[in-house]
Amino acid sequence: MFIDQAKIRVIAGNGGHGVVSFRREKYVPKGGPDGGDGGKGGDVIVQANSHLHTLLDFRYKRIFKAPSGRHGQGAKKTGRSGKNIVIKVPCGTLIKDAVTGEILADLIDDKQQVVVAKGGKGGRGNWHFATPTKKAPRFAEEGKKGETREIVLELKLIADVGLVGLPNAGKSTLLSRLSTAHPKIADYPFTTLTPNLGIVKFKEQHSYVLADIPGLIEGAHQGKGLGLNFLRHIERTRVLAFLIEIISDNIFDTFEVLRNELGKYNSRLLTRPAILILTKVDLADENDLKKLDQLKNFTIPVHKISAVTGEGVGELNEKFWDLLIEQNKQ
Repeated sequence: MFIDQAKIRVIAGNGGHGVVSFRREKYVPKGGPDGGDGGKGGDVIVQANSHLHTLLDFRYKRIFKAPSGRHGQGAKKTGRSGKNIVIKVPCGTLIKDAVTGEILADLIDDKQQVVVAKGGKGGRGNWHFATPTKKAPRFAEEGKKGETREIVLELKLIADVGLVGLPNAGKSTLLSRLSTAHPKIADYPFTTLTPNLGIVKFKEQHSYVLADIPGLIEGAHQGKGLGLNFLRHIERTRVLAFLIEIISDNIFDTFEVLRNELGKYNSRLLTRPAILILTKVDLADENDLKKLDQLKNFTIPVHKISAVTGEGVGELNEKFWDLLIEQNKQ
């Protein structure tokens, strides 16, 4: 099961208390203060892990609590600090404060991490408070409480090429043809209910990540269809591939619907390198093929394929790679 959003509660450890203590030696009946400091409470840390691909684990565990620091001891011994706890999430996870909406971190790279709840500072023992006029303080400082907050984890897939299209445009079929991924394929809308990733090999030594994004419909940026739940996954793709059936009544209108939805969700998406892919050419008749003449001067490159028969798929792989190389040069 693919889970791309979760809300959890994180509780850092409290600091240990400082203690009141006095030296007790055989020939020093009234020794000075020697109460030790309390240990620091453990932090709660969120860390990106490249081996994880979903937030599924957070459906079953929603509260994470770090240990508190130990209290101080006599002889100026500091209490042991509470251990930090590390919550591992997939690369591409955005972390927000659930109350304020503030973005705390955007964990993109493996091992990248952020402290989401700081442990409380340990209290000072009574020896800190000794003065020339008050040589035997009978008080110590209490440890500070650790931070508690609710955070939202929001996963945005990281892919090189994202397949964008209306439901049933042939995205899943193309993904299965180019990569080793095996998405669900059927002849009805919204077959793909979760994003799918596939590794595509280019020649012998190269590869890139291809993402099959669930189908968009007009109004997706307002939450219609599968809407906002999946538009977020397009944000991190480096190249956009618009898939439209060549047998569609109006390719131009369909392209504008897709482009409009992306633009209203995030206008920066419209500046990404893109390609228009006309799918299902194996079903096209002469009138459908004539549409290619109308697209000779289209705003982005146009390529026709049949993911079923394999026509044009190899050439498309090369075009994807060229677009990625071109973007690296920018």
